[in-house]
Amino acid sequence: MFKLLLCQRYLRTRFIALASIVSVTLGVATMIVVNSVMDGFQAEMYQRLHGILSDVVLESYAMEGITDPQAVMADIRKILGDDVAGMTATVQVPAVLSFKVNNQWQTRHINLIGIDRETYAHVSDFSKYLLNDANRDRLSFELHDGGYDARLGNAGWSHRRARVRYEQALEQQMRLMQRAESVPQATAGAEENNDVPADPFAALADNEIAEPIDPLRPYDGMVLGIAICSVRARDQEGGVNDYFFARPGDDVKVTFPTAGTPPKAVSDVFTVVDLYESKMSEYDSTFAFVPLERLQKMRGMIDPQTQRGAVSAIQIKLKPDADLDAARDRLRDQYPAQLFHFQIQTWKDMQGPLLAAVKMETTILNILLFMIIAVAGFGILATFYMIVVEKTRDIGILKSLGAPNRGVMAIFLGYGLSLGCVGSGVGMVLGLLFVVYINNIAELVGWITGREVFDPTIYYFQQIPTIINPWTVMWIMLGAMGIAVLSSVMPALRAARLHPVEALRYE
Repeated sequence: MFKLLLCQRYLRTRFIALASIVSVTLGVATMIVVNSVMDGFQAEMYQRLHGILSDVVLESYAMEGITDPQAVMADIRKILGDDVAGMTATVQVPAVLSFKVNNQWQTRHINLIGIDRETYAHVSDFSKYLLNDANRDRLSFELHDGGYDARLGNAGWSHRRARVRYEQALEQQMRLMQRAESVPQATAGAEENNDVPADPFAALADNEIAEPIDPLRPYDGMVLGIAICSVRARDQEGGVNDYFFARPGDDVKVTFPTAGTPPKAVSDVFTVVDLYESKMSEYDSTFAFVPLERLQKMRGMIDPQTQRGAVSAIQIKLKPDADLDAARDRLRDQYPAQLFHFQIQTWKDMQGPLLAAVKMETTILNILLFMIIAVAGFGILATFYMIVVEKTRDIGILKSLGAPNRGVMAIFLGYGLSLGCVGSGVGMVLGLLFVVYINNIAELVGWITGREVFDPTIYYFQQIPTIINPWTVMWIMLGAMGIAVLSSVMPALRAARLHPVEALRYE
């Protein structure tokens, strides 16, 4: 009982103990906030990186690709067995996309991907990132009449009809102007013969303008990454909007190399039928999707004798409880790199440098922030040494009255544990409250500073993503309490080793 009474007395009479508690509190709160935000960003990034990539990708780095994909897919099903949840074949090729903006050609470098509309949505989250409701339910490369995201405004068939009418009307107007310039030359000679019509433009207007205008038949469909044909910026009121240079219903031209040796450049026109928005700039600004068989035909990847189409890669989706690394290793054993021109990777392997960078950043931040708590630990150590020096006579009296060395040591260890518990407890509460209201706090800071803390034009997030991991919170609190207790060990040992007679002689 005397240990608790002395701990309580020391805590109440030492203002420096309050500074130590504040240091521990700030350190714990900061670590909880940083880890929650980093976990939120990491989970959001993992979801979007995995959204377009299947679990395991078998990719050919040969020019001709995988010449018999059906046989390879059958072998994969035998190797992986019941772990396979879905499989699809794709063709991927670098390309140049061109489209007109205000009668001027704009070019973009893209990754053109040929996909199977029946199976591709089963191996990734591709469908849920499309902006047309019908395509989310069932992928189609047909142009729809409505059902697009509200940001697109007039899109699909209605936009195509309006664009065709405008282009044809503009063409007719140019034709009228050209013929009008030639009419005075034709009538100049007729005036001499008194053969000038009353209205030389009447027949021209009747024949040219009264022609019915029908919408043009669309080309093969293409799903375009939203950042390829748009830019995100603020309007005059400060709101964030997407401004589109091309939308569903517009035509674009694509140029890419064939699969022959040497490769040749081929071009074709596609009609944009939908836009793809994963909110990962790497994907949204480079990926464009077309029908697999159309791309195979254009690149010359269909065998004229067997009519089998070669592919660039086979994407495999595994069941949730399957081990990705084990499945990858089994496939690598079946297709060794020295015998086959295959590269077999999980989606984490393909994004390895990015994921490793995020992990390294999180680790370094935790180390730096944990040093804040370590600083508080040194403050506790200095405080306890001062207490031991000041209370040397009191310690001698306690030991002369029969207090054992363990009891004296327990006083200071309990003191350190109390500081750690109070500081980490208050820090946990403050940290969790900060995480819960972090978006409101960000708005307040932005209002005070005049600059937005979390710019959605850069991150494509409307809110700061956070995830509170109970295990992380627990380890942070245990670490803070551990540092506080360890900081009190050396002063506690010194107090326990004091001889009663020497302690009573002190001063």
